[in-house]
Amino acid sequence: MRVSLAAVSSFAILALTPSAHAQGCALCYTTASSMGLAAQRSLDWGILALVVPALTLFASVMFMLYRRAVSATA
Repeated sequence: MRVSLAAVSSFAILALTPSAHAQGCALCYTTASSMGLAAQRSLDWGILALVVPALTLFASVMFMLYRRAVSATA
């Protein structure tokens, strides 16, 4: 598979922008740091609960597309 220079440079520009990093959000940082330890752990579990289904769905779709592409070439 060949990756174009435009795709690589676009990804590099997006990855290096400071606004793309969520941990740099001042509001999120101050809110999370002012909470108690139990609330911080609840926030961590809430983030995990939102990320796992989305990643599972994404991985499933990518696997199905990969399997379809492999079976089409065989």
